[in-house]
Amino acid sequence: MNDKTLKNAVLAGGCFWCTEAVFQRLEGVEKVISGYTGGTIKNPAYREITTGRTGHAEAIQIIFDEEKISYKELLEIFFATHDPTTLNQQGADRGTQYRSAIFYVDEEQKQIAKEYINFLTHQNVFDNPIVTEVTELGPFYNAEEYHQNYYNQNSEQGYCQFVINPKLNKLNSTFKRKLKTEKQS
Repeated sequence: MNDKTLKNAVLAGGCFWCTEAVFQRLEGVEKVISGYTGGTIKNPAYREITTGRTGHAEAIQIIFDEEKISYKELLEIFFATHDPTTLNQQGADRGTQYRSAIFYVDEEQKQIAKEYINFLTHQNVFDNPIVTEVTELGPFYNAEEYHQNYYNQNSEQGYCQFVINPKLNKLNSTFKRKLKTEKQS
């Protein structure tokens, strides 16, 4: 299809290696870029981000075909594959750079995100309150090249085995119908 309706979503759910690996596997996701957003300096580098002093979150930019996967479906998978109830932390990764955040690109995304968080809250999906911030997207800076496609190039590494694999197992069991076929991966 040449006239795809591609959209942009930016999410932060802890380490971008994890979120990138999850979203790369979804039907309708054309591209996932690891990067930084939500901070105070221009063109930050990883060594600055890890200090937590720049205010940036490790985030991913998702380019998706809304005819194959909706923004709401992306949010459903986002909330199912990270802990949105821990402030500035995902597992052992701690600091504001690992916060849970939705960086909306327009008012429609903002509304969908807020409504979905309200839905999850009213359904008592999580034992603790959701702390995911919903913030307008500012500048998004691509992470260094060695962070791109990290899991696919380093799946035998310890962090990938112990932190990312469980997320992918959950994705495979819970969202099997949303996964790309082998030919497309």
